[in-house]
Amino acid sequence: MRKIDLLVIHCSATRADRCYTEFDLTTDHLCRGFSGAGYHFYIRKNGDIKSLRPVEKPGAHAKGYNASSIGICYEGGLDTNGRPADTRTDFQKHSLRVLVMLLLKDYPGSRLVGHRDLSPDLNHNGEIEPEEWIKECPCFDASTILQEPPPPNPSFI
Repeated sequence: MRKIDLLVIHCSATRADRCYTEFDLTTDHLCRGFSGAGYHFYIRKNGDIKSLRPVEKPGAHAKGYNASSIGICYEGGLDTNGRPADTRTDFQKHSLRVLVMLLLKDYPGSRLVGHRDLSPDLNHNGEIEPEEWIKECPCFDASTILQEPPPPNPSFI
């Protein structure tokens, strides 16, 4: 088993009003020359967690960080006009929180970041600021996943 010390949260960068299945994601990654889906886990709008790549195998989701990370992607990340936005449903928030908690139990001490947080620190001040982001993915502050109050139980709404 490889050493895991980083959990990287991504969005699929697809519009909130459109469906983008795990099959669509895998097909797109194959067309880009990947050997399969680049993410280890994919969270659909209904909260289903799809396992796309074994965690024993490095991902193809964050250049320079794949060897020791797990990639988690949620369906969405763009509003209905195609602009970056936190489009996570309550189901996705719940599933993402549970998945991250489980992975942190399996890989204690791992750092939780969004893809944008791996952008280069262009002004060398030790902080990745919004003007330095290469992309906005995952369109929310991933470090707050465990600090936010749990979303309401979606099955009782």
